[in-house]
Amino acid sequence: MPPKAAKPAPPLYDVGERVLCFHGPLLYEAKVLEIKNPGEPGASYSYKVHYKGWKSSWDEWVPQDRVLGWTDENLQKQKELREEHNPKKKQEKEKKTTQAEEPVVPTVRGQKRAREMDMDKEEDFIKRHEIKINVPEIVKSLLVDDWENVTKNGTLVKLPREITVNQFLADFVESTQHKYTGSQKEVYDEIISGLRSYFDKCLGTMLLYRFERDQYNEIKKQHPDTDMCDLYGTEHLLRLFVTMPELIAHTNMDTQAVNSLREHLDEIMMFISRNHEKYILSEYEQPSPSYNATSSP
Repeated sequence: MPPKAAKPAPPLYDVGERVLCFHGPLLYEAKVLEIKNPGEPGASYSYKVHYKGWKSSWDEWVPQDRVLGWTDENLQKQKELREEHNPKKKQEKEKKTTQAEEPVVPTVRGQKRAREMDMDKEEDFIKRHEIKINVPEIVKSLLVDDWENVTKNGTLVKLPREITVNQFLADFVESTQHKYTGSQKEVYDEIISGLRSYFDKCLGTMLLYRFERDQYNEIKKQHPDTDMCDLYGTEHLLRLFVTMPELIAHTNMDTQAVNSLREHLDEIMMFISRNHEKYILSEYEQPSPSYNATSSP
């Protein structure tokens, strides 16, 4: 008789268990909602988690290496990471290492010194997760379809995209830049440039589903000197937009800058909702059998 196939080891965490989960550079309290069996010996489980205090729209499947047990040691690690990424702590450290005098904004009514605006209290830093971006219902449906296409149907966005992120942003700028002049135009251009930079930096670390990882590695090999903005399209850019509240929470942007960014993101969302048939694929491609053999949704 042939030997019995080895069974996967049991999962490290159980459904309903309280855990800590990495989201960006920080650890957050979460609860395990579902567990996905890897189906083969030596592979890791995946866990669907709900972050405490966050809406269910933030629930996500995460690999095992992003989940930590609820232990005193890991709780201490959570505290240390929070302190490390607290803008107030960073400002204090910079102040100690530089003897330069703090820049002062000319005082007018209701205006703070630049340093004071950056040094938010820790509770205010945490509350930045409450930053909300208006996502039209059409865009929400597109995001759900995107998730199902990749994680359930095992299909992929065909790359390189005919209409890339750079092309989409160029079209958006062409349709809206007439509304901005002077300093407003400078802020507008800076935000568009920042979105390109965020996308290139975040794609490989935050925006891909596991099933897309091999495709990402392959496209990088084929185009080693090309920015991701010139290879991927609006489908993946949408994922960046819904991640922006989390990214913003880890910056020391002042309220005025955050509001400006949010307004432009809302405008981009509406532009996509009006033109989604042009910029969003209606059908993803079926990968080759060899791809399916090495990857799993």
